[in-house]
Amino acid sequence: MKDGKDLKVAILTREWPPAIYGGAGVHVSNLVTALNATGLVQSDVHCFGDKRSDATGYQLKGELTKINPALQTLLIDNDMALNLGGAAIAHSHTWYANFAGYLASKIFSIPHVVTAHSLEPLRPWKAEQLGGGYVISSWVEKLAYENAAAVISVSDGMKSDIKSAYPEVDPKKIVTIRNGIDTNKFKPIESPKVLEKYGIKGPFAIFVGRITRQKGLAHLLRAWKQVDPKFSLVVAAGSPDEPSIGAEVETLITNLQSERSNIFWIKEMLPHDDLVALLSAAEVFACPSIYEPLGIVNLEAMACETAVVATKVGGIPEVVDDGKTGILVNPIAKSEDFEIEFANALNRVLSDESLAKKLGVEGRRRAIAEFGWDKVASATIDLYRSLI
Repeated sequence: MKDGKDLKVAILTREWPPAIYGGAGVHVSNLVTALNATGLVQSDVHCFGDKRSDATGYQLKGELTKINPALQTLLIDNDMALNLGGAAIAHSHTWYANFAGYLASKIFSIPHVVTAHSLEPLRPWKAEQLGGGYVISSWVEKLAYENAAAVISVSDGMKSDIKSAYPEVDPKKIVTIRNGIDTNKFKPIESPKVLEKYGIKGPFAIFVGRITRQKGLAHLLRAWKQVDPKFSLVVAAGSPDEPSIGAEVETLITNLQSERSNIFWIKEMLPHDDLVALLSAAEVFACPSIYEPLGIVNLEAMACETAVVATKVGGIPEVVDDGKTGILVNPIAKSEDFEIEFANALNRVLSDESLAKKLGVEGRRRAIAEFGWDKVASATIDLYRSLI
């Protein structure tokens, strides 16, 4: 076992600031900060993209940038793996970096740790985004998980999904370490200027996330037709995974805006301070995901003392305490029925100011007590040490 700065860990990721577009990227950024803060680990980040001072970037050039994106990922991972000779552990995040970790484990005989942020078999709609590349991403993920020294699950729900999707993975290798939240960066603030900046007036619900089928935004937009029209809806969403879901969401928002004047669509990535201000000002945060291993954005809303209405799927029930920090809606096979139930839950919270306040206060208390990044870092380091 190695201790102190002798424990050199290569963190492998597609996303790294400023190129953060999803929960996995948020996780990696915060994890590295928390690991480094302990003084017990030297974490070296290897990521996709240009050269930068705080990480080693990898990208293709010339004709190689024209090939299938999934094949581009394999080539980048190959370059990444060849550069990990000094690491004691390779720790990869998402299928985009899993292959690099797998190769490094074979080339340099080091443990490969995988953090499971999502599972390709449970996201068949990714075929719309990746085309034939979905076969490659699924193969890479399966190869990496089945050969990893350890697989970190971000929730117990995800742990069950891993066992089901990849029965060849030794269950003893799967360890649950839930995502964390920085409650100093995400805390309640009042900023009327931010509301004025985006033209938002009156009590509102907010959705924040990528435009992807996984996030269930289309369900929310259809459900909103049954929400009391005196309440506003703020949709902070952009970067559609593929054209069809982008077009569907745009049509739904346009239709809502033709009927109501209080539907606000923010397409660009929100600056952090604006995001915190909007989450804090909202009466409720809406999370209509149809698949969510944990849902960092729910933690962000809770830390801002905002009530949550979310789908009871994946790891969400491990974050949102039903009836205490939010309202959970059971997924229903028939979309129309689910959307009615989701609208009912939104109306319930939006129309009861005292309930919204109570849920929000308890949400922040829970975020502080149970989801600190220091706890995530400590558990992760313990896992590293057990492998060497």
